[in-house]
Amino acid sequence: MSHAALPLPAVPEPARESAAPAPSLAIWPGSTTPLVDDDLAIGGVPLTELADRFGTPAYVLDEDEVRRRCRAYLRAFPDTDVYYAAKAFLCRAMAHWVQEEGLGLDVCSAGELELAVTTGFPPDRIVLHGNAKSPEDLRAALRLGVGRIVIDSTSEIARLAAAIPAGNRQKVLIRVVPGIAAGGHAKIRTGTDGQKFGLSLADGSAQHAVTRVLGQPRLQLVGLHCHLGSQITTVKPYLSAVRRLVGLLARIHEQYGITLPELDLGGGHGIAYRPGEPALDIVGLGAKIRSELAGGCAAAGLPVPRLAIEPGRAIAGPAGVVLYRVLAVKQTGGHTFVAVDGGMSDNPRPALYGVRYAPRLIGRRSAAVAQPVTVVGRHCEAGDILATDVRLPGDIRPGDLLAVPAAGAYHLSMASGYNLVGRPPVVAVTGGHARLLVRRESLADIRGRDVGV
Repeated sequence: MSHAALPLPAVPEPARESAAPAPSLAIWPGSTTPLVDDDLAIGGVPLTELADRFGTPAYVLDEDEVRRRCRAYLRAFPDTDVYYAAKAFLCRAMAHWVQEEGLGLDVCSAGELELAVTTGFPPDRIVLHGNAKSPEDLRAALRLGVGRIVIDSTSEIARLAAAIPAGNRQKVLIRVVPGIAAGGHAKIRTGTDGQKFGLSLADGSAQHAVTRVLGQPRLQLVGLHCHLGSQITTVKPYLSAVRRLVGLLARIHEQYGITLPELDLGGGHGIAYRPGEPALDIVGLGAKIRSELAGGCAAAGLPVPRLAIEPGRAIAGPAGVVLYRVLAVKQTGGHTFVAVDGGMSDNPRPALYGVRYAPRLIGRRSAAVAQPVTVVGRHCEAGDILATDVRLPGDIRPGDLLAVPAAGAYHLSMASGYNLVGRPPVVAVTGGHARLLVRRESLADIRGRDVGV
């Protein structure tokens, strides 16, 4: 989300408080500072220095920006359980930061769960999701003692109950599909019927699941859950979801005489990827959701349930920047293509969703007139495009360094081994220092997995 939409705590270092970012830096981490020769510093560390030290491609994560955004959510949503959605980006340091800032964690696999718990994250502050949880996922969740498991299908109910040891109970929520279309692309809209997630409100599946769960003594139904989709930039869909879920809470109370104490509205909070794009105002969202929830519950004669939300992209996304080195420049068919040393293996989002970014030349001052170009990756796919119709200096050339903001979410977490190029490293910056969080995947790593000879 943009700086205007998300008020952030002051950064303690005076040098970073001296001036607001220029408009062209609005979607960059809050610590971003212009330097000579059109370089930029993040967390007090020049990006050219990071490229020289760690190579390219490389992901840079501003620790202070992550922490500021965690705190901003806690301010915007008081008396709410805020769970960081690990699928956006997870490493041990990220788990440590969000735990220190008072957030819980939303995970989708035994892998994410094990990494978090072995880092020291308290399992009772973790929620496990998944439309098709494997036996390993459920065994790990029960063995480690996760706080909540979100039921996503009726077939999962008996399977989960059978895995719980006698005498134990597992707290669960039921994921409800409220029939609301919201999100930046059809492939990331999950609040409508006809997709793989959740249990439909319209066809009665959600209410049937409630009956099934209540019939399992080893399951403790504590609330409802819904997730409308991703990259949502308006408040209205969330308010519609609140109204429909409060209606279901009222029917459950009427039919079974029970009051469910929790309501999880998921995440999907949109951010700006290019200057001028909209971002969700979380301060307004928090106030309006609380008002809608209080009013709806009062009208239904219900106590207000404990609210939970699950932001991921809105915390990690604006805190990350990716660095690429230009490998080739080609003019063909009336277009200029600027090829870099990364691409769809470290960021598949443009190929999947048509997402557009705003790369910037850094480390070299150019007087050349900006020209429209297409920034492409190095992979053997015509769809390996990182940014279309962006303006870069007309003298862009091999060896130049490009930096792309808003790169902290759903890049490395969705990375692949395509063309065996190896996944980039992740570097944290804060207080003028940089440290490696995740090392670059090497050819030795790739060879070590291949045992077929």
